[in-house]
Amino acid sequence: MIYLDHAATTPVPRAVADAMYEVLTEQFGNPSSQYPLGLEMKRRVETWRKTVAGALDCEAGQLFFTSCGTEADNWAVTAACWQNRHMGKHIVTTAVEHSAVLESCRWMERQGYEVTYLAPAQDGSISTEQVLAAVRSDTALVSCMLVNNELGSIYPISEIARGLAAKNPKTLLHTDAVQGFLKVPCSAKALGVDFLTISAHKVGGPKGIGALYIGPRVRNPKPLLAGGGQESGLRSGTEATAQIAGFAKAVELRLENPEETLRQMAAVRDYAAERLSAIPDLKILSAPGGAPHVLSVSLVGWPSQNIVNDLGSQGICVSAGSACHQGKPSHVIAALKLPKKVSSGVIRLSFGPETTRADIDACAEALRRHHDTRMPML
Repeated sequence: MIYLDHAATTPVPRAVADAMYEVLTEQFGNPSSQYPLGLEMKRRVETWRKTVAGALDCEAGQLFFTSCGTEADNWAVTAACWQNRHMGKHIVTTAVEHSAVLESCRWMERQGYEVTYLAPAQDGSISTEQVLAAVRSDTALVSCMLVNNELGSIYPISEIARGLAAKNPKTLLHTDAVQGFLKVPCSAKALGVDFLTISAHKVGGPKGIGALYIGPRVRNPKPLLAGGGQESGLRSGTEATAQIAGFAKAVELRLENPEETLRQMAAVRDYAAERLSAIPDLKILSAPGGAPHVLSVSLVGWPSQNIVNDLGSQGICVSAGSACHQGKPSHVIAALKLPKKVSSGVIRLSFGPETTRADIDACAEALRRHHDTRMPML
């Protein structure tokens, strides 16, 4: 199998699985229990929290574990609106956010909020000026992702933060950094955000565990879940100790040689763009200088789902967009307003530290065969 869908999820290294297995079978105590087995697990959870927080350049007490990135996004949107509920009922976000943010904003619309959805340029970019122009005196929240999960576009979060401080310092800023964490510079302090979302399974960790950074400007954040008071009373529910252990181990592995890992991924991405651009009717959609692990292309005139199925039958895993769309047209590609023949032929290749040039060569040959042997249908 040739796996080129790391933006959907990543393989779990044996060391991560081993760390989880130890917790599941030997260190299985409940961190809320007061006898030694529970107290030891509480200590370990806090050690693992420090590991993940350190990679995010924040204090351990500012990082709260969640069940996934979607939960963290939902929490950030609702907590920001709660804090600024007396200030106004306006939200600014982009039309290319992950569905977890978009659906949260739509839920807030049903609660009486007004939401401005910013359209990207045709290359997928969103500018600082575009965001700030949409901010009003009653804007409670700006939510803009760090890296787009389908295009690899990197958005200017730190510039937006500085602009907000000048234009409307009470407006809170959230970034969904699920695709950016450990792939582009992702310091919560340097970005200047109030909320930041990450997820383990995008960086070699297990599914079922994410985290939300909550910055110092957020006062008494509204919990998303009520219950036994775990996560400093902000996210109740027994801690998913094995998943947290796996998250921390995955972060440790990615930080062993981070600069070389990112250079390798970027080189693979550039090589893929070079090889695939030689295929007739293939158009590169991802702009240069984006995240090192995502490349979006279109085989113009050939339906993307047919391409995904054909390559999949050959053991090559690519996607037609975000895995969360489950075969439905992508709102991200639709927002680019591309010609139908282009937008209907979009596929996403995404890479990990394990991806090789040989993997790219095999994919390029399979795409060329698809072009040469299948009739276009659009």
